[in-house]
Amino acid sequence: MNLPEWLTPNLAIFATIGGVAALAALGVVVLNNAVRSALCLVVCFFMLAFLYFTLNAEMLGILQIVVYTGAIMVLFLFVIMLLNLGPMKSLIQQRDPKMIVGGAMGLALAGMIGAQVLAPLVGVQEPRAPEGFGSPQAVGYSLFSGYLYPFEIASILLMVGIVGSILLAKRRI
Repeated sequence: MNLPEWLTPNLAIFATIGGVAALAALGVVVLNNAVRSALCLVVCFFMLAFLYFTLNAEMLGILQIVVYTGAIMVLFLFVIMLLNLGPMKSLIQQRDPKMIVGGAMGLALAGMIGAQVLAPLVGVQEPRAPEGFGSPQAVGYSLFSGYLYPFEIASILLMVGIVGSILLAKRRI
């Protein structure tokens, strides 16, 4: 079987992973059950991590799984199940003018993604990441050399948030 030259194995892998991620993202928006919607978000996060792995950015892929899929989504699911939310109203039933703006922005995003997918067909060169991009060594060097002060400020803000949430949650006797 003769395949076209633009249909590379990398494109097939990207299309598969990206298609599953797009379907999962659509499930987040369309499903009425909040738990199922959150589980679709978990699938979408996993697919994004796999896309990072295909780009040789292993550190970002592992962080995606550990931080977002592991920690954030567990919190989301815990809060959703704790609140015991009923089925949500369908977005189609609500006549909200913001839906027109959201739809237009969604179409614009789909157009930009389509332009990126079709760019190799027209002969546009694929951009290449520098050697070692996304590796733990490169991330650590960048984080602790050029971004040391923003990193420390973020850690202080997180510490203040943790202490504030503990004080707010503490019951008065």
